[in-house]
This record gives sequence, C-alpha cells and structure tokens, in this order.
Amino acid sequence: MPQEYERGQSTPLSLLERARANDQQAWNSLIALYRPLVVFWCRKAQCPAADVEDITQEIFAGVASGLKSFRHDRRGDSFRGWLRGITRNQVLLYFRKNQGRPLPEGGSDALGRLHGLADPLAAAAEDEAQEVSQLYRRAVEQVRVEFEERTWHMFWRTVIEGRSTTASAEELGVSPGAVRQAKSRVLRRLKQEMGELLE
Repeated sequence: MPQEYERGQSTPLSLLERARANDQQAWNSLIALYRPLVVFWCRKAQCPAADVEDITQEIFAGVASGLKSFRHDRRGDSFRGWLRGITRNQVLLYFRKNQGRPLPEGGSDALGRLHGLADPLAAAAEDEAQEVSQLYRRAVEQVRVEFEERTWHMFWRTVIEGRSTTASAEELGVSPGAVRQAKSRVLRRLKQEMGELLE
C-alpha cells in the first residue's frame, strides 16, 4: 500500500531538481516523460525513421549537459520550450551534417522543405496538443504510486474524467469535502513533482 503524501511532510525535491543532481531515477522519469514528445518533433521535422533514435539520444545528451543552466525565471520560459529549442538545433545539425549523404527515397524533397521552413518542428497545433496531453497523462501516472486507490479514484473522476465533485462523492460514497481534499492533495503533489516541467 502506498504511503500517501500529506501536507506537512517535508517538501520533496522536484523531478527537475533531482535530475539536476544526477539522480538516475529522476533522469529515467524525465526521459520517460519527454522522449515521446521529442520523437514526435523529430518525425514532424521529417528526420529519417532510421536516425530518429540517434537524434533523440543527442538531444537528451544536450539536455544533460545544459540542464543546470536551464532557468524558469522569465515570463514565457518553460522546460518544454527549452527542450524544443535543443531539439530544433539538433535536427538542424543533423541535416547539415548529412547534406551530402544519400537520403532515403523522398528524403531530398523533405530536406528541401525543411530548409524552406523557419521552424522545422512546426506541427499542426492539434497534433502537438495531443502529444502534450499524453505528456500530462504520463506525469500523472508517475505520481500515482504515492496515493491510495480511493484517493486516486476521487482525483481521477473529477480532474481527468471531468465529473462533478457531488456526482463523484455520491458514486464513491464519500462527502464532497473528501473528494475536494483528495483532488487537492494529488494536484499539489503533481505540481511539486512536475511543476517546472509541465508549464
């Protein structure tokens, strides 16, 4: 049974703080959260499928070397925006390094289109919104183990499924106050763990 996070416990370090301190478990979590989004951006930039894994590794190597310098102190700064910039630079570097190399069929057309774009990661807003939604779901799943099943169900029904507090309370046989408290507890923990990463 998980030990449920309660207010009053010492505030744990966020995932980003632990990754900055070279905590391997934090790095694994960070990569699990963001790797699918990075792969999505690489594919949108029309990187050859055979090279996406190598480019992704280069991107996360750049994240590792620059994470301590990432700051979130100006309006508009976000980890996702910073990661997108690293991805964009690595994608452009990849195409520059491989200009003379024979590309897969259709690749030269893709390269030409890439050079004509201001941002090679520009994607249809709805496609990227769907990827970001999946990012949030992965983040939510990472804190799930810290909560008892009942608390988790109250949170899930109100936040993820969008049910009302009253309806959730009736379905679960608890007071509306208990539902609000469970929702608040999980959201507070999610913000502590992932705050800078999800803005």
